[in-house]
Formats: sequence, C-alpha cells, structure tokens
Amino acid sequence: MRYGEATVTVVDPRSYMTYQPFLPEAAAGSISPRHVVVPLRRVLPKAEVLTGRVTTIDQDRKVATIAPLVGEAYELPFDYLVIAMGAVSRTFPIPGLAEQGIGMKGIEEAIGLRNHVLEQLDKADSTNDEEVRRKALTFVFVGGGFAGAETIGEVEDMARDAAKYYTNVSREDMRFILVDAADKILPEVGPKLGAYGKEHLESRGVEVYLSTSMDSCVDGHVVLKNGLEVDSSTIVWTAGVKPNPVLSRFGLPLGPRGHVDTQATLQVQGTDYIWAAGDNAQVPDVAARKAGVENAWCPPNAQHALRQARVLGDNVISGIRGFPQKEYAHANKGAVAGLGLHKGVAMIVMGKMKIKLKGRLAWYMHRSYHGFAMPTWNRKIRVFADWTLAVFLKREVVSLGAIETPREEFYEAAKPAPKVAQSAEAQLPPTRAKSEEKAKAS
Repeated sequence: MRYGEATVTVVDPRSYMTYQPFLPEAAAGSISPRHVVVPLRRVLPKAEVLTGRVTTIDQDRKVATIAPLVGEAYELPFDYLVIAMGAVSRTFPIPGLAEQGIGMKGIEEAIGLRNHVLEQLDKADSTNDEEVRRKALTFVFVGGGFAGAETIGEVEDMARDAAKYYTNVSREDMRFILVDAADKILPEVGPKLGAYGKEHLESRGVEVYLSTSMDSCVDGHVVLKNGLEVDSSTIVWTAGVKPNPVLSRFGLPLGPRGHVDTQATLQVQGTDYIWAAGDNAQVPDVAARKAGVENAWCPPNAQHALRQARVLGDNVISGIRGFPQKEYAHANKGAVAGLGLHKGVAMIVMGKMKIKLKGRLAWYMHRSYHGFAMPTWNRKIRVFADWTLAVFLKREVVSLGAIETPREEFYEAAKPAPKVAQSAEAQLPPTRAKSEEKAKAS
C-alpha cells in the first residue's frame, strides 16, 4: 500500500501473538516460553495496536465498540473489517472440568502445566501419604489429536528426565493416561501413522484408551466411560477447539458450528467490506472440491491460516482499489507431529504421492517445518538456539509455581500485624486497677 493510504488497527486482548504448535515444547522446557510469542507492537510497527476486546460491531454505522484493559469502552469507526479471533478450547458440561482441567491454547497454560507437573513430583517426593503420592503421580490427558498426543509425549519426556533428580520418585511410579472419544489418535497423519503413534506411546508406558470419554473429574476423581476410575491432580484437556463464542454477538452469518461463513475469497457472505480467516472462519476448500470432495472446508490449522492471511491481505487492498477478489486455494501439504525428544510422525504430500515418516527423521521434519514457519527471524533464531543448546546442556527441571502468585510472599511480609489482645487487667479503668492492686497487696 502507498504511504498514508490507510490506517491498520489491530485489536487484541493480548499484546502478543502465540505460535501454538510450539506450546507442547514450551510446556516441556525444550523452548523458552518467551520465544514462542511474538510482540505485536514490535512486528507491526506501522499498525496501531490496541490492547482490548471488541464487544460489539454495528455494521450499519461501521463502528466497533472497544473495551480496553482499563477505562471506559469507546467506539472505533472502520471502513473495512477483518475477523481473525481464532478459536478457544471446546469443552463439555463435565462435572469438575472447569475446576480441575488445564487447557493448552495459550502460553500461560503451557507454563502453568510445566510448573504444575514438576510441583506434583515435589509433592510425591516429600510425602509419606501413599494416596496423596499416587494422585500426584497420575497424569490424565483428554484428547488424542495433535495437541493431546504432542503434549503427553513432551510432558512424559520431561517427567522422565526430572525423575532422575528425585530420591523417592521414578518413572515407574508415574501413570500417564491418554483418553480419546475417537477410535484412533493423530487422525491428521492417517490411520497407519496414527497406529504407530499409539504403539509408540504405549511402549513408553502411556495408557491409551480409545472410543471412550470422561464422565466426571470432581476433586480430581476421574471417571471414564469405560468404567476406569483414577485419582489425579493433573487433568489436561485438549479435546478440540471451537470458534470464539463472541462471534455470535457480531451479527455475522455463521456456519453450523459457529464459524464465520465466508466465500472462497475470504469475504464474509453477503458483505463486500468484511473478511475472515483462520480458526474462526468457515472457508471452502477449493482444492479439495476440485478433487471431487463435496462440502469440503479448510481445517483449522496453521498451514491454512498462514496462507489465508496472505490472500486476505491482497483481497483487502483489491477491495479498497476496486479490483476483483482472488479465491483462496491450497492443496494439503501433509502434517508433522512431535512425540517427544527424537520421536515423531510425518506425512508429506507431493502431488498424488504421500511420503510417511516416523521416528527421528519425522521429528527432524517437525522441527524444521515449524522452526521456519515461526514468525520473524528474531524468533526463528531464538528457537533454533534453544534447540542447539539442548544438545549440549541438560533440560531445566525447576518448578516456578510461585510465578502464578508472585505477590503472595511480599503480602505476607507487608500485611499489618494482628492486634495483640490485651490482658484483662490492662483493660480495666485506671482507678479500678489501682484499687485492686492495693487490695492484693494487703
């Protein structure tokens, strides 16, 4: 665009973007959490970045209502609008899930999971209560897609390494459970590689229960549909995602699952000034439909989102200048998944040929693909530096659980001292106290 041709305003409740495929490695300590996020103001120097939430959109007046972090809400006018709010964890009304579950959609959750797991090892190592110990060393993961399989693989690796430094905890004392309602895990890489992933996790001592679900987890007591009951202090929920529910308040046309309904040009149906892309958009998969797959939609993954963004940017400029819109079409290039250090699966699509890899070579493919897909060279270099240092240095296994409540210790030191209760004699009026002293003396 020409200088001064437009103002680009980005509204987000966080001042950074998270590269979600690296969350499992951040949870395991393979990558520094700071290197998984990209500060918006640094990488978008020519854009206006507002930290807040869009609460309502008035399409008739072309005004969005912004709720900032502090202060009163205000209106922001626009000429063109892009909806890219992503997705949130898809949950179900399971008793105890809201209180006990840990998600894996943000860097905060990845850091929290890492600290929580290491804290459980600390508890198990320092207690004589066998019930508390068993509950602390039982880890339940719900969801066998990319997020669930990668997270349990990375966390199991970290726990195995950490156990070497504990006197009373070994890997044999731990219990890792993976649960999925489907009949296979890692469906994105195909049935054969999914079966390999299941066998690999089981060879590492992970219990995998398919075609089952979790009925409840009140107070950490997990009840599965297949009848299994265990007590666990760690319940990780990775059972899929859904579009951001706030979309229902914007008056936009939505698909059956809550996605913004768009044309192949990424324009929202029925509009010529609103576009949508990524996990919150229902985008027709033109390449799949040309191959004969009816009603195909682009899956919610980074492979499509990154490419949709480029087409969307071009189409917005075309819309401003009155040029025709371009359709988004991308044939699936495959999928890669890491299952811990030096372990992974990969399916690479080259035309009509599918190359399937597993083990260390697939793990290299996983790291290479996501390493180069990471936004900005600053973050690319930092991620590769983390991986290089890990070759020569041991994994850090320290828990920083207090980071979640950093002011607690200071508050305890600075809070006002409690008033000391005065003795009964001190509470008597002066004249009465003196008379009683004389009486005692006589």
